[in-house]
Amino acid sequence: MKIEQIYTGCLAQGAYYITSNGEAAIIDPLREVQPYIDRAQKDNVKIKYVFETHFHADFVSGHLDLSKKTGAPIVFGPNANPEFKAIIAKDGEEFKIGNITIKTLHTPGHTMESTCYLLKDENGKDHALFSGDTLFLGDVGRPDLAQKSASMTQEDLAGMLYDSLNKKIIPLANDVIVYPAHGAGSACGKNMMKETVDTLGNQKKMNYALNQPNKEAFIKEVTDGLLPPPAYFPSNVAMNKKGYESFDTVLTNGMRALNVSEFEAAVETTEAVIIDTRTTELFSKGFIPRAINIAIPGDFAPWVGSLIRDVKQPILLVTETGKEEEAVTRLSRVGFDHILGYLKGGFESWKNAKKEIDTVNRISADQFAEEFKIESDIIVDVRKESEYSAEHVNEAYNKPLDQINNWFAEIGTNKPFYLHCAGGYRSMIAASFLKMRGIHNFKEVDGGFNAIAKTNLPKSDFVCQSKILKA
Repeated sequence: MKIEQIYTGCLAQGAYYITSNGEAAIIDPLREVQPYIDRAQKDNVKIKYVFETHFHADFVSGHLDLSKKTGAPIVFGPNANPEFKAIIAKDGEEFKIGNITIKTLHTPGHTMESTCYLLKDENGKDHALFSGDTLFLGDVGRPDLAQKSASMTQEDLAGMLYDSLNKKIIPLANDVIVYPAHGAGSACGKNMMKETVDTLGNQKKMNYALNQPNKEAFIKEVTDGLLPPPAYFPSNVAMNKKGYESFDTVLTNGMRALNVSEFEAAVETTEAVIIDTRTTELFSKGFIPRAINIAIPGDFAPWVGSLIRDVKQPILLVTETGKEEEAVTRLSRVGFDHILGYLKGGFESWKNAKKEIDTVNRISADQFAEEFKIESDIIVDVRKESEYSAEHVNEAYNKPLDQINNWFAEIGTNKPFYLHCAGGYRSMIAASFLKMRGIHNFKEVDGGFNAIAKTNLPKSDFVCQSKILKA
């Protein structure tokens, strides 16, 4: 028996490859499935089942493509009602993979169909729990994502989650290994550990959700402090439930190399959004006007989903040479399949064609500290509220990046201001977005608050509630 966790950091997502005696199972595969097929061929095993813990909201799973390419049936737990052929397992139903057994544990609460899979080894001993979004390390799945489809409140679902944990999971032995679907950084929970594997016994000791005195306390703790889910989540759920375009087709379309004239024509005729995936440093020095910078080295796909929102939005890509396929792949993982192609030769070809370019006025933290006047100047901090509350520049306004679609109109086009995040990644996204909206009167601080904190500018944890006034 072999268990391999295939962890994708940019999505904080864990897929699982399990083999025993010539057979394999895949749990919660990513959109691009060829690596699983290649791995099975290398190990000389047959993929027998594709298990899904639930209809994922934060990424598009590869279950359909993997099933079509291998013939392995897709398995969901009770209450799932996909619009494609699948095995809907009963609670407690068992599946054989070689010499091991995988048992279905229906654990509703995160969603109504949420299911954990308990692996029993060759001797029939409980060995590992693939807990999906029901149980994370340090947390449990948020209970507010299934409200519309289940016609239930988040409190109702949290109560169901409490029952699932206490009846199905906590009674398991302490030495059972927990393999969750997500880790720290995922929007599917709020308090996840950076570790991605643990024993159930340790989780029983330290996981706050497993240590509540009663159901009422559990519901209160689990629902407290939940931030709104990213806007693309419902679309991903629908794709995972209804079906989607083959990844091979998406990749073929996205890998169209467009020369400058073709790229320009596509912008004018399709209303496509230009996403420039280059580093913040390269982008700031020159970019195609109205392009949005969401750099590949970072949480690229989740930020696209949070800010673009509509997965059907046509997209044109500007990348560094050799990064085209990675960009298309990562976009497809969160359901952005309408990628029209990429600029052949990248930004340099646009520049060499003498086309119009734009820049971002990026300054160092030292320059910012030298010229910023607290009494009169405006600074916009686009970090999360929790980051801002811990410490920020005196009189800074907190306008989180994920809410930029709601607050950009508060900023006038005349009075200048400064813009920063923690390190520069998010503030450059914000800078590009503001420029796309016709707001150019700002300076973006390179290195963000991490660099600003090393200057002598006064800092505070006092929250400035006032809105930015239009000039």
